[in-house]
Amino acid sequence: MLLTLTSTSTPNVPSATDLGFLLHKHPDRAQTFELSVGRAHVFYPEASDDRCTAALLVEVDPVDLVRGRRSGGALTDYVNDRPYAASSLLAVAIGRVFRTAMSGTCAVRPDLEGVVMPLEVRVPAVPEPGMVARLFGPLGWSVEVDVPLLDPEVPSWGPAPYGDVRLTGVLTVAEALRHLYVLLPALDGGKHYFVGPDEVDKIVRAAGEWLGGHPERDWILRRTLAHRREYVADAVALLAELDGVVADAGPGTVGVVADVGRPLAAERRDAVLAELLRSGARSVVDVGCGEGALLRALLADPTFTRVVGADVSVAALQRAAVGLDRLPDSVRARLTLLQSSVTYRDDRLAGADAIVLMEVVEHVDLDRLPALEQTVFGAARPRTVVVTTPNAEHNVRYPHLHAGGLRHADHRFEWTRSDLADWASRVGSEYGYTSRTAPVGPVDDEVGPPTQLVVFTARDAA
Repeated sequence: MLLTLTSTSTPNVPSATDLGFLLHKHPDRAQTFELSVGRAHVFYPEASDDRCTAALLVEVDPVDLVRGRRSGGALTDYVNDRPYAASSLLAVAIGRVFRTAMSGTCAVRPDLEGVVMPLEVRVPAVPEPGMVARLFGPLGWSVEVDVPLLDPEVPSWGPAPYGDVRLTGVLTVAEALRHLYVLLPALDGGKHYFVGPDEVDKIVRAAGEWLGGHPERDWILRRTLAHRREYVADAVALLAELDGVVADAGPGTVGVVADVGRPLAAERRDAVLAELLRSGARSVVDVGCGEGALLRALLADPTFTRVVGADVSVAALQRAAVGLDRLPDSVRARLTLLQSSVTYRDDRLAGADAIVLMEVVEHVDLDRLPALEQTVFGAARPRTVVVTTPNAEHNVRYPHLHAGGLRHADHRFEWTRSDLADWASRVGSEYGYTSRTAPVGPVDDEVGPPTQLVVFTARDAA
């Protein structure tokens, strides 16, 4: 399969070959990259000051593509359109070969970062040609699609299921690559690899700036997330909070806010992990673990020898198990999943070094908070408790959030920074803990960070 990206010179970009700096690939040198299913080649069919074209050619090895699959050796595994049609195989190659370019950074020529330029993209064989304009048009592309007859000698067979696509627009190179990375697999409607919960984060990272407001958002998400309704609901909620819009995606969905395109969910996980490592914890219970985003991060670090994920939702635990079952047995052995409610005493939660309540307390009715406190700080009584929760003061920075509104339909309340400090002080005094608060995410001089974190440490362990 083939993709070409062409730039032309403009006053902002006097030499079209500056495309090479933005792609981090020199026009005078052909390069080859190994993929799990074959090879990707990058070369420049033309490179002059007026016009420069970079080509990405992906050679798919049919044997590598089906290796490890339980298909019974069907002929269609080896004879199909995968080596030729744009699909997730091409998207993976884009991500592998142009990863730095997709981020928009250019250390060698920082003056080119964020510069828009005339671009032309051509992909000769794209599935669902009737949808191409509906997907790329709203993003600023002019779209031409040539759909040939399936067989010119037999016109009655009708048009081919693929189109020769040409996109033209004035965008940054990073934007163009991210559009292709997300939308080509959507047009294909299938992925050559297992789609797990982490696919939601990948899409939000790549398309968070534009997918939330795209008129075909739901169609794109359904096809890129393997028609898994729970993943689509999570992605809708993440994209909605990234735009500052309240999404009614149901309880248990983790929110996200943009910080130069990086989900707040990722910053939150990093902040919690840093606090757990600082505390010296070896065994950790993630209460309200959902689909296991934090669990995967904990299991990736051998420091944590015992990891417990607890959630009241059986469906969430089942989805977490699907993604985690692909881990090596030695890693999976460190994990236990439990159905449990944070407002009822559960002796199975006791004995851990640390308990995490990441975006959990705001889902509990205020009159039930004392029960949560007794369960965590009284009965389980770990050495460390890490809590994250939204900062209500920051909500004014979301233009679509109505006055006094909450970020999520299932939130029972959202605390200001002083509310959290008062709660932490009261809980610490009642149960014998010291507390320390910290911001998570970009800090606004007036209204503080989007998320606030508090670390409780048992006084007899301090």
